[in-house]
Amino acid sequence: MLSTIRKQLHRRLAITVLASSMAALSGSAVASNAQTDSLDKIHFLIPGGAGGGWDMTARGTGEVLSKAGLVEKVSYQNLSGGGGGKAIAHLIETAKRQDDTLMVNSTPIVVRSLSGIFPQSFRDLTPVAATIADYGAIVVAADSPFTDWKQVVKQYSENPRSIKISGGSARGSMDHLIAAAAFKGEGFDPRKVRYIAYDAGGKAMAALLSGETELLSTGLGEVLEMNKSGQVRVLAITAPKRLPAAPSIPTLVEQGNDTIFANWRGFFAAPGVSQAKIDAWNQALSGMYTTNEWAVVRDRNGWIDTYKNDKDFFQFLEQQEKQMGDLMRELGFLQ
Repeated sequence: MLSTIRKQLHRRLAITVLASSMAALSGSAVASNAQTDSLDKIHFLIPGGAGGGWDMTARGTGEVLSKAGLVEKVSYQNLSGGGGGKAIAHLIETAKRQDDTLMVNSTPIVVRSLSGIFPQSFRDLTPVAATIADYGAIVVAADSPFTDWKQVVKQYSENPRSIKISGGSARGSMDHLIAAAAFKGEGFDPRKVRYIAYDAGGKAMAALLSGETELLSTGLGEVLEMNKSGQVRVLAITAPKRLPAAPSIPTLVEQGNDTIFANWRGFFAAPGVSQAKIDAWNQALSGMYTTNEWAVVRDRNGWIDTYKNDKDFFQFLEQQEKQMGDLMRELGFLQ
């Protein structure tokens, strides 16, 4: 029975990875044909605090667009709160003043809508483009007694209450789902995992480094540089195989755990924005993939190219809403 459940979980999680891989191929083709004219400006609205995955994605994208001459001026605004709901509400309520604004978001916009953390969904915004995917990572501090994932599993089996896991998103959201899926992949009840929610990845990292928690569940892009410098150790990632950007980091799969998960990230605009503006944004974003500047930022963060234009992105969001709903019910986060 357990084997059957693990296989079902594996198949469901793998759907996201497969979709991302297919989109990456499609995105490369679009990017290679793009001929972009410079946009005047883009204002990036970031629904979380500094140091989190949204912050890194928006600032990394803005850095490349500016350096490559695809956008003349970029600016940023961090507006955290409500699991991302505060920024979504702000973008909707001030839509008439947001002609140049792109809000970064990711899988949580689907998850948190399903779980009722906020009343809006992606349908209340204008999906513009999906740009990258980031695999999940299970992380410990550099001085942690845990040197591999199996040691964590052993201690958890002996004393589940001794393992606390920090994450930069609310309970039932992305970081929590990754941790729960990883422990479920070892045969444990995912609802009993001690997940401690923090507002943004920076605070979750601080909790790990201060010893408040034993583990951190996050995106690989948020910790790859810290892992390389020896500040933290990544015990496992949720990729199907080791990544060229992180060849020394093992996967859960190679340690006998079938959990695979990729978290997409992309951009949304206010409701009512014109199709001409959407097309201009997509021209700039697709053109970004052909630049040397993008290759540097992408590889630095261990990201995967997963470009989808506005129409493909909306269809993908509809599909993921169903897939994530099924997964959340399986893990016990939805009835």
